[in-house]
Amino acid sequence: MSGTKCTRLTGALVKPVLDSVDSVLFDCDGVIWRGDQAIPGASQVINLLKESGKKVFFVTNNSTKTRKMYVEKMTTMGFNASEEEVFGTAYCSAMYLKNECKLEGKKVYLIGSNAMRDELQAVGIQQTGVGEDHISGKQMDWANVDLNPEVKAVVVGFDEHFSYTKLNRALQYLIQQPGCLFVGTNRDTRLPLEGGKAVPGTGCLLQAVETAAQRQALTVGKPNRYMFDCVASQFGVDPGRCLMVGDRLDTDIMLGSNCGLKTLLTLTGVSTVEDAEAHQKSGCAERQGMVPDYYVESIADLLPALQG
Repeated sequence: MSGTKCTRLTGALVKPVLDSVDSVLFDCDGVIWRGDQAIPGASQVINLLKESGKKVFFVTNNSTKTRKMYVEKMTTMGFNASEEEVFGTAYCSAMYLKNECKLEGKKVYLIGSNAMRDELQAVGIQQTGVGEDHISGKQMDWANVDLNPEVKAVVVGFDEHFSYTKLNRALQYLIQQPGCLFVGTNRDTRLPLEGGKAVPGTGCLLQAVETAAQRQALTVGKPNRYMFDCVASQFGVDPGRCLMVGDRLDTDIMLGSNCGLKTLLTLTGVSTVEDAEAHQKSGCAERQGMVPDYYVESIADLLPALQG
């Protein structure tokens, strides 16, 4: 295997790399699918990796789906996947709040989706906040909005109903409720779409709350290592024999670097080889963490080695 970073993974190099790992973590959008279309060859790669005895996991910063919803989507696309293999930020946030924050049986103020509500409820955490938030005319004293005294944390994920009202209510919880915790799913600022389009990501909402509260949230999603720790603690994954496959340098590849994993960039999503090379030449230690060990045009490039 090549000793240099950002090496194209092709030909005779593929099998030794795959032989050197027991577990493979895949990001989803931009790696195994784009929108509602599977990346050609992706399902065969996933299924053949499993048939060869590899552990396969799916790690995504998207907080709008439960594990069950992800499996339903993957099944329709021909992927062999189970709920236990899916680690989205809705689930990982619930696990963090339960195991690290000890909030089982408690309540949180949730700026987020129905999926986040469902994952929280599944681990015994109640929420208030999902859906639209309207303050009635008699409550326009913004600094004195009604607060639920049982709320122990403010949790921020993707929320299509985000508003000034929710921003203000989150702020009031954080400055008025003693010991109120502050957790975010991820810091992705933009969600790229087909044709060069994009929409604001969860990071924009999280930064708004952080700016108002003058306080930084703990984020559980990539590149924070908690997402990998969640997988490793449940399945005994050895970091030294694990490969992280992703399309974003600042989340997927950085997660791999943060956790001591081998890293593979696929060019079917956001980042480019030119982006990686710019980081490599920068001389900046933090940017070096965004340089992958290997890259492929598509994960379908792994098929020949898997088909033997």
